Amino acid sequence: QVQMEESGGGSVQAGGSLRLSCARSGYTIGHFHCMAWFRQAPGKEREGVAYITPHNGAYSFNSPMGKFTASKDRATNTVYLEMKNLTREDTAMYYCAATDQIYTCTLSPQPYNYWGQGTQVTVYS
Repeated sequence: QVQMEESGGGSVQAGGSLRLSCARSGYTIGHFHCMAWFRQAPGKEREGVAYITPHNGAYSFNSPMGKFTASKDRATNTVYLEMKNLTREDTAMYYCAATDQIYTCTLSPQPYNYWGQGTQVTVYS
């Protein structure tokens, strides 16, 4: 089976940073899966934050500022999301996801077929 478990969420002051982790089992991260981070705030649609490819290519929706950066450690089968300069608008449940359905990674949630249960991030002023 493929299992994914997020950790690292919590409460952080505005302007601060967090690093989320996604531990995987049942599949080697170095294989073909796209790995991605999504978030969903109450009353809002789920949106993609960042992804990383099997070849370590990465993209985040706010890449010009480097606010969110995805990375992975193949030795430990762990995917990370580094978050900095956080604001209240970043408060959401953050999910780790993977897909074996596409070969060009995307921040659309539709192709992702493996999901963690989420970790809450709350940003306060």
